[in-house]
Amino acid sequence: MARYTGPSTKIARKFGEPIYGADKYFEKRNFPPGQHGAARKRARKATDYGSQLKEKQKVKYMYGVLERQFRNTYEKASRMSGQKGENLLFLLESRLDNIVYRLGIAPTRAAARQLVLHRHITLNGLVCNIASAQVKPGDVIAVRERSKSLEVIQNSIASATKYSWLEFDAAKLTGKYLNVPTREEIPENINEQLIVDLYSK
Repeated sequence: MARYTGPSTKIARKFGEPIYGADKYFEKRNFPPGQHGAARKRARKATDYGSQLKEKQKVKYMYGVLERQFRNTYEKASRMSGQKGENLLFLLESRLDNIVYRLGIAPTRAAARQLVLHRHITLNGLVCNIASAQVKPGDVIAVRERSKSLEVIQNSIASATKYSWLEFDAAKLTGKYLNVPTREEIPENINEQLIVDLYSK
């Protein structure tokens, strides 16, 4: 299955914000990529459709999800009670690769996805190599015993950010998904209503 594996800073510059996390290269060149990127003083005003499409693309890159999978996630969110946009974010936040990233086991979502695919992560005591697996409140996520000494994991844990909806034991490398986060607790700069408007056309 094809997935974007190119330079992350180029994508961050395209959207005008560090969507993959702290990026020192983006800070130095925080203007659009391309030959005339720095010279674009007056960019053309985006249409409503253009703004909606850009927001959807940004979220897809941010969570590492392709179009069909993203559309299926949105349709699932639409069938849930509550607001569609918030439900979409809750489903994306509940993906196993995202939970591994939020726990601080991996420095980025792409790295978290790789750890899951390479069978370094267990879900409720069983090895799970499906990055898109939906984690439910009460589920336990852990690093396999043989993988606990991996340098990437140890380095990531040292600078991990704590989140109120997750519980993590750094000594045992075991975490628990306590509850679905509220919209205010999700730190990403996302306007989910634009995505709802796009799919409602």
